[in-house]
Amino acid sequence: MIKLIIVDDHFHVREAWSWVLNQVPGLNVIAQCANGQEAIEAARQLQPDVMLMDIHMNPVNGIEATRAIRGFAPGIKIIGVSVQAERSYVNEMLRNGANGYVTKNSPSTEMVTAIDEVLAGKTYLCEEVGHLRPVFTAS
Repeated sequence: MIKLIIVDDHFHVREAWSWVLNQVPGLNVIAQCANGQEAIEAARQLQPDVMLMDIHMNPVNGIEATRAIRGFAPGIKIIGVSVQAERSYVNEMLRNGANGYVTKNSPSTEMVTAIDEVLAGKTYLCEEVGHLRPVFTAS
């Protein structure tokens, strides 16, 4: 069973993703977090396989939380999730340790694909931002 944590500052977004992903055989949403600080604590305590990480949150945003989690749990796969489809957001998430990026415009089937791909050790960019892949360079 793949353990997931959903991190988003909007309650209804967390609930919707939880409901959708819990319908997928083999996936289990084990926690929901409303900000990056909660995500860091949940990652330490629950050691999920995958975290879906929103970017724009307070007091700790998704980029900062991703960087912090990478520091103590390099094996947790993190997928950036945002309404933002600009190169700067995609690159910032990837530079800070995200394994993939999916926009909130993406269908749920693409999120499931992203989860499968990052668990297989690949970097996944959704269709909406996939054209940005050739210019990304890790630092």
